[in-house]
Amino acid sequence: MRIVVDLNRCQAYAQCVFLAHETFRLTGEEALTYEPNPDDARRLQVQRAAAACPVRAIVLDHQDGAERGVTS
Repeated sequence: MRIVVDLNRCQAYAQCVFLAHETFRLTGEEALTYEPNPDDARRLQVQRAAAACPVRAIVLDHQDGAERGVTS
């Protein structure tokens, strides 16, 4: 799985941080940092975090070919 976050769209609501804190973090007050290639054990958490983003800034690319271009 590969994660891409549109940091221009991100408004630092931090819903992703609450749902997948091992993958997404806030640095300082509003700067989001993230692991772009988390392991498959975190797949469900990352999918839930992407779905919870109120501005749909998180895009997931499932590299295994099962799902492509799932956006949230």
